[in-house]
Amino acid sequence: MKPNQTVTYFIIKGISEVPELQAPIFVLVLLIYLIVLVGNMSLLLLVCLDSHLHTPMYFFLANLSVVDTTSVTVTLDKILLTFITGDNTMHFLACLVQYYMFAALTAHELFILTAMGYDRYVAICRPLSYKVIMNYKICLLLASFCWIFGFVQYIPQVWNVSKISCFFTNVINHFCCDLVPFMEIACSDLIILEILTKTEGLMVYFIIPFLLTLTSYIFIIRSIMQIRSSIGRRKAFYTCSSHLTVIMLLYTTLIFQYIIPGNVSGSKKLFSLFNMAIVPLLNPLIYSLRNKDIKTAFKRRIWKCEANPFCCIVGNVIGVKK
Repeated sequence: MKPNQTVTYFIIKGISEVPELQAPIFVLVLLIYLIVLVGNMSLLLLVCLDSHLHTPMYFFLANLSVVDTTSVTVTLDKILLTFITGDNTMHFLACLVQYYMFAALTAHELFILTAMGYDRYVAICRPLSYKVIMNYKICLLLASFCWIFGFVQYIPQVWNVSKISCFFTNVINHFCCDLVPFMEIACSDLIILEILTKTEGLMVYFIIPFLLTLTSYIFIIRSIMQIRSSIGRRKAFYTCSSHLTVIMLLYTTLIFQYIIPGNVSGSKKLFSLFNMAIVPLLNPLIYSLRNKDIKTAFKRRIWKCEANPFCCIVGNVIGVKK
């Protein structure tokens, strides 16, 4: 394709172009997708059904499960469909929608994790006022802000991407539509888009939630260090260890994927895949396998259907004993 030529569709190169790897990659992606769906939907259903989990922490965790389920559906569905049909083309508008949805959902996830960090701050630093501060209206307001702000803030960037008038090629060296591969093949003036990316995208989407979460943990660590009992310190840290693990995973992958300069290559694709598939897969595992409340709730629900062999198998897999 000649430069300065407009395109109506893109060719997505995919995860790998090696023919021998196509079948193993398809099986791996399908397996990851199914595990993410089952894990996150099970966690969401459990939080909804068990009244003991109707607390701010698990309310935000349910929101996180919805985000993870939706984000993998937006990205991995197209990868699986490409393997099945052999059609690796994607309409320009469909590409924009996929980029917008994943970017907005990732922004929402960062802000939900920020809200969860604030919840842990209130629980550890102001335990006597916890129920007053983290009441139903405040939790609903925080979650609504995360949803609305996550989807609204990316409209200017997507609008500017839609106005790109020409591309050097219509081949995207990626397995999905993302901002970096878009900008690599564009031959239009990208000054406005670059300004939006560095200001709104980097500051609002990344720096602000990071600083807010960091502030919460500075106060949390200070409060934990003031606890005289080593058992008390360990117990306080344990309550936020799962959240801290998820935060570190997500921010690390985002830094390597977007902050560190470089073209889309094998390593960039690897971090993108980790962010789009592995992080949503690990979230329910991290929050369930090491969480006593979740395991207890699983125990209450699973052994009610102990006559069902499937329920018993699930109970044994997650470590819930009768």
